[in-house]
Amino acid sequence: MAEHQPVSLAVIGYGGMGQHHAHRIPKELPKQFRCAGVFDILEERRLAARHRGLPAYESRGALLNNPEIELVVVATPNDAHKEIVIDALEHGKNVICEKPVTMTSSDFEEMAAAARRSGKLFTVHQNRRWDSDYRTAKRVVDENLLGSVFHIESRVHGSRGIPGDWRNQKERGGGMVLDWGVHLLDQMLQIMGQRRLLSLYAQLTYVTNEECDDGFRVYCTFEGGTTYLVEILTSNFIALPRWYILGENGTARARGFRGGCDIVNVARWQELEAVPVQAGVGLTKTMAPRNRKNLRRSRLRQPKDDWAGYYRNIYDVLRAGAPPDVTLEQQRRLLRVIEAIFVSAQENRAVEVE
Repeated sequence: MAEHQPVSLAVIGYGGMGQHHAHRIPKELPKQFRCAGVFDILEERRLAARHRGLPAYESRGALLNNPEIELVVVATPNDAHKEIVIDALEHGKNVICEKPVTMTSSDFEEMAAAARRSGKLFTVHQNRRWDSDYRTAKRVVDENLLGSVFHIESRVHGSRGIPGDWRNQKERGGGMVLDWGVHLLDQMLQIMGQRRLLSLYAQLTYVTNEECDDGFRVYCTFEGGTTYLVEILTSNFIALPRWYILGENGTARARGFRGGCDIVNVARWQELEAVPVQAGVGLTKTMAPRNRKNLRRSRLRQPKDDWAGYYRNIYDVLRAGAPPDVTLEQQRRLLRVIEAIFVSAQENRAVEVE
C-alpha cells in the first residue's frame, strides 16, 4: 500500500466527540485521512451524519465488515469501549479508543490481549499531550529552568458541575476522575517519566452530584521525593493557576491553557540579612520579600496547540511503521493510578502504587 494513500477511517459513536473526530480529522489532515462513515445506535444521529454528507451504517457489523475501512475510532460512552474495541480488533481493524480506554485493569487486559491476537494497532486518544500549556510545563521540568523541581501542581477549575449527559452516571463511567482526570494524570506520568509513583492520597468531591465525583484532589509522591498535586474541581468561581511549579532556584506559573508561563528565578542567593517586615500584627524575616535586584523574571511563550499532532503519529504508525506515541503500557500504568485513587478516596488513606 502506497505511503501517500489516505487512511480510511470510520467512527463508532456519533455524539459530540464522535462528530469531532469524523469531521475534523479529514479537514485538518486531508492527505492522510478520509472518513468512510459512522455508526451510532441512535437513528437521529445516523440521519444527522447523512445530512452532513457522511455514510451512516445501519449496524456496527455492517461497518466492521467493510474491508475498505482500516481504522476505527471508538467514541462511545466509557462502559461500551471494551466490547466495541474487541469486536473491531477481531474484525481486523486498527483501533483508536477515546479515553479512558476502559474503567478497570481487568477489562483493559482483555482488550490488550485482543490487540496482540489481531496484530493490529490499538491505542488511546490521549490528545492533551499536544496542549500548549502542558508542553510548556514539560519544557520547564525537562530543561531544568527552575533547577531541580520538587513540587508540581496541575489543575483545571470550572463552575458548572458535571455535564448533564451520561457523564453524571456512575455505571456509564461518569465522574471527573474518568473525564478530565484521565488527561491530567496522563500528563503527570509523562512529565515524571520513569520515576516510580510511590504513593498517593485522594479526595473526591460530590458538591453537585451524589452519584459521581464532580471533582477530586490527589497528592502524589514520586521516587526522589518530588510531589505532584492534580486537582479537578467544578464548583469554583475563582480559578487557581493551571500550573504552579516549584524548583530549588525558582517558580513557574501558568494561569490558563493559553497566555504564557511566568518564571521567577533567584539571580543571587548571597544577599544581605533579610530585614523584618510587618505581617499582620507581627514581624517576620522568614516571609520578608526578596530584593527585586536578586530576582530574574522571564516569560515563556507557549507554542500553538497541536490538535493534529496525535493523528500525524497515527498516520506514521500505519504508513511508515513508526512507534505509537500513546502506548498500551502507558495506559496500563494510568489505569493502576486511577484505581488507586478510588481506593484511597473510599478508604481515606494513602495508597502505595508502584
